[in-house]
Amino acid sequence: MGPTVAIIGAGFGGLCMAIQLERAGIDSYTLFEKGGDVGGTWRDNTYPGAGCDIPSHLYSFSFERYSSWTRRYPGQREILDYLEMCADKYGLRSHIRLHTEVVSAVFDETLGKWRVRTAGSGESGKREEHEEHGKDEEREELFDVVVSAVGQLNRPHLPEIAGMSSFTGPSFHSARWDHSVDLTGRRVAVIGTGSSAAQLIPPVAETAAHLDVFQRTPNWVIPKPDAVFGRAARAVFHYLPLSQRIYREWIYRYAEGALYPALAGGWSTAVVRKRALDHLRAQIPDPALRAKLTPDYPIGCKRIVIDSRFYPALARPDVDVVTEKIVRITPEGVETTDGLREADVIIYATGFQSTEFLVPIEITGRQGRRLHDEWKDGAEAYLGIAVPHFPNLFMLYGPNTNLGHNSIVFMIECQVRYIMGCLPYLMDRGPMEVRPEAMDAWRRSLDRAMDHMVWQAGCASWYKNAAGRVTNNWPGSTPLYRRLTRAPRPAAFRFAR
Repeated sequence: MGPTVAIIGAGFGGLCMAIQLERAGIDSYTLFEKGGDVGGTWRDNTYPGAGCDIPSHLYSFSFERYSSWTRRYPGQREILDYLEMCADKYGLRSHIRLHTEVVSAVFDETLGKWRVRTAGSGESGKREEHEEHGKDEEREELFDVVVSAVGQLNRPHLPEIAGMSSFTGPSFHSARWDHSVDLTGRRVAVIGTGSSAAQLIPPVAETAAHLDVFQRTPNWVIPKPDAVFGRAARAVFHYLPLSQRIYREWIYRYAEGALYPALAGGWSTAVVRKRALDHLRAQIPDPALRAKLTPDYPIGCKRIVIDSRFYPALARPDVDVVTEKIVRITPEGVETTDGLREADVIIYATGFQSTEFLVPIEITGRQGRRLHDEWKDGAEAYLGIAVPHFPNLFMLYGPNTNLGHNSIVFMIECQVRYIMGCLPYLMDRGPMEVRPEAMDAWRRSLDRAMDHMVWQAGCASWYKNAAGRVTNNWPGSTPLYRRLTRAPRPAAFRFAR
């Protein structure tokens, strides 16, 4: 009999963990999802133009290749369809509890198990039950293992601007798009110019009467070579699976061989920078606007925006890029140091609370240690997966496992494989927790590697916490991470039995 496993979150990470448990014949797991369906960030982000900047054939599970992608870069709906298909194909829905939020997890040292407390309706993940959910209720259950798959980009960040509540028109975050608001013929303000803003601004500009884009810092932008996969291409991928494997491998090796060196100060830094500047010059003929959009920090220090429609939208006569500092939000619009800009609708494209891992869940390990106290100086985990004093707690897409150049799905699969390798040990030897000395060694190696990365340059980004420590990104290559997570090293852990 396998261990009982609580999985928190039904996005890419949670579904991958559940599928591998199923494939191993372990059905004693429960997948808790606070939303109304699977999909995670791809369920939540439904703004116009939402999509992925990693090619579709790589942004998918290696064990569930999909020949029906219609575009080189997938849109939100197509990714969500893929994840729903995976949940159905592998029979996960009977293990999923929708509208159920994990409130806390406390390790019971006497029992050697986790007490997981949830709040919500607890309804099953079957499609026919999505229409309505019942009365919220709290319950507590025991599990041998807890796997957090909540991701890094699930809690929207709203800026602290005076007067936000005074605005009389509709306002919302891009990740909580209000589809009841018609932007046709209205004056719209978009605050932010990151990846989400770059995707939503072109369709919004086509609809709105006027668009003001409020930019704090310009982003480096490189073109997105999107293309449609026609019926013939999809047939080749379907009937000749080797072609799909070769294409996927080519994308992976290109990202690793050309994009990663640009982040590590390698040979391609100048090449990628030139590509971005050429893209800017080609799409923004106005010198004044081009100056506004030219970054003054090294390329890659903030996440590079990959988009080919962003700059043409900013160059439209009915779009203004505003770089003056925002002073306050007023009932009529957005006031900057240069005056008031009236708006009918305000859209906050201001990212996520990316460095606050596992917030607001209260995690308590051995001796009453609270995870958020342990992380007061910044989140960290051994291999991005395990934390000392928290036995049988594992993380997917945890601290220092985000990528700036390749597919996070690759990293998730590495982590799931590692956790699956831990299960026989903890069932045989009792609850396992990473040793503090292993964590110390891991921290030192991370710090040494991080010194060579461009993220340490003097720019603000969602990769860093308030103290300026890079808590999100993996500073090595993905082949290195795959080697490090190939199998657990028992010597790095202590066991209760």
